[in-house]
Amino acid sequence: MNFDIAVMQVFNGVSLFTILLLMAIGLAIVFGLMGVINMAHGELMALGAYMTYLASRFFEHYAPGFMDLYLFAAIPFAFAVTFAFGYVLERGFIRFFYDRPLDTLLATWGLSLMLQQAYRSLFGAQEVSVPLASWLVGAWEPTPGIQLPLTRLFIVGLTAVVAIGVYLLLYRTSWGLKVRAVTQNRAIAGAVGIDTQRVDALTFALGAGLAGIAGAVFTMIGSTNPGTGQLYIVDSFIVVVFGGVQSLIGTALSGFAIAQSQTWLEYLMSGSMAKATILLLGIAVLYVRPNGLFATRSRS
Repeated sequence: MNFDIAVMQVFNGVSLFTILLLMAIGLAIVFGLMGVINMAHGELMALGAYMTYLASRFFEHYAPGFMDLYLFAAIPFAFAVTFAFGYVLERGFIRFFYDRPLDTLLATWGLSLMLQQAYRSLFGAQEVSVPLASWLVGAWEPTPGIQLPLTRLFIVGLTAVVAIGVYLLLYRTSWGLKVRAVTQNRAIAGAVGIDTQRVDALTFALGAGLAGIAGAVFTMIGSTNPGTGQLYIVDSFIVVVFGGVQSLIGTALSGFAIAQSQTWLEYLMSGSMAKATILLLGIAVLYVRPNGLFATRSRS
């Protein structure tokens, strides 16, 4: 293998890592705080993708001269819609299943099926796609043998901005302090005056909003259909569990490790065999470290 192919493979792994991270970080926040296994998280990603599609159609019809800039409106729009939907979903549905893991799993799985059918009814079963801004067409060629797609570079940059924003929100704000307090000890957090129910609702909404951003990102590399969210939900859960459900840094590290491993294994073998190998490696690691490879230590 020459150097150019190695660089391209590493970059492909980074590209996969960015989407996994956007999906997994929302799951990790919700799972770590509330213990909720949200099987409908992939459909929240699909909702963000469809909102991006609607934004592109709006610009096509009413502001065609600004089509090159529509992404800068579509991404916040996708986040806002999925954030609001996540808040309503938590207040009207999810909160009734706390402390009931199996019921939560089944209920959110049923919800995912309902959302998929709703997307079929509203947008049709066929795939929809969004136009690509002219400044994202093509690739950057640092050397004659290396081509890095501009869309992927933009996605990497956007993911870095989002990840830094989430870190600052959770570790540099009073609201983030409340979230971490509830995660560590819900009873004591409530006893000192923290509104744990409001923290739950806003945190779930944030996780949904991050899935919406992942959906907006997905439209740049593929078409959207009602089953789009199912493409990444299993891999995202593997990333969260592998990294440790209460460790955002662990989620990022495990996402990078899994994305790179899957990319290189797909280069060496078939895609299905690569996924099976990753799953077996994950099971082996969790057998040795049940709390995740990068789980933080806590007092018992």
